Amino acid sequence: MAVAGSDNESHEASPLVRIRSLMPDLAPAEQRVATAVLANPALVARRSITELAGSAATSETTVIRFCKAIGLRGYPELRIALAADAARAETRDDRRLGADITPTDDLAEVVGKVAFADARAVEQTARQLDVATLRDVVAAVAAAGRVDIYGVGANALVAADLQQKLHRIGRVSFAWSDTHIMLTSAAVLTAGDVAIGLSHTGATADTVEALRVARRHGATTVALTSFPRSPIREVSDHLLTTVAPETTFRSGATASRIAQLTVIDCLFVGVAQRHLDSARKALKATYEAVGDHRLDPRPADPARGPAR
Repeated sequence: MAVAGSDNESHEASPLVRIRSLMPDLAPAEQRVATAVLANPALVARRSITELAGSAATSETTVIRFCKAIGLRGYPELRIALAADAARAETRDDRRLGADITPTDDLAEVVGKVAFADARAVEQTARQLDVATLRDVVAAVAAAGRVDIYGVGANALVAADLQQKLHRIGRVSFAWSDTHIMLTSAAVLTAGDVAIGLSHTGATADTVEALRVARRHGATTVALTSFPRSPIREVSDHLLTTVAPETTFRSGATASRIAQLTVIDCLFVGVAQRHLDSARKALKATYEAVGDHRLDPRPADPARGPAR
């Protein structure tokens, strides 16, 4: 299985990104360490292992296990990574805009924090994206006889976006969000088809089950998630990851969808490149097909007659 963001995770990713994405898979005591690190990473970079263990109500051995669980050799490497991350990104404005939205923030602060979070989700997603895995997914989709895309809730919006993109360049694709239809569509897929499951948490039972059925019938399965060690990994031939921390007011936030759309756009462009001539013709034809349904942006001119 080609996996992005797990044991082969890119070390260009921020240590905080790795901690957030792997946190659901950690043991309870290790999760307490993760919570302490995320609460004040700059402070942890200056603390001893004994101090961090005490603040997390656990042992130094657990702190070491935590470091290894997130792909580091030990506590000194964690401190160095946290210090480097803080030095690289933490201007005063970044600290303010990167903070959680609070009930007392005025609307201007909300706008700034939302825009900052969305932009950061795109940047961090691009930084940690496994290009080799993406290349394999592009090849599979470009060669597929049919692509079925599964997503429920907010993920369904992203699934629909990918479906219409592929459809516009002549690739046979379908987006499903109803559980029964997802399962019946997966049951008729065969070798040479591709099933793509979108789940921010990686634990959406309907999507995981649809990929399991699709894989059992021979289809190549692809998952897009922010949590690489979540259940969706077990039913995926290829795993792509996004970065989109969720905050108090923004569970299932736009940032997670923007991060997914970033990967979807990269996938779409890669597939279009594989079918360049036919993709160009299809895009031109589809653009012209809806041309008469666009209003003329120029002011009305009686001499020209009514705008179309």
